[in-house]
Amino acid sequence: MTYNLMREFADSWGLLAMALFFIGCVGFAFRPGGKSNADQAAQIPLKDD
Repeated sequence: MTYNLMREFADSWGLLAMALFFIGCVGFAFRPGGKSNADQAAQIPLKDD
């Protein structure tokens, strides 16, 4: 009983939640003004060299 209930949830609402999370992450990465923050974060390991 529990397995079937969890599987039905994962097939419907769980999949929708994961898709929305993925779209949100992609939107966050490509937002305006994000390039400068990404460039600064990419240079952090090289600052000591």
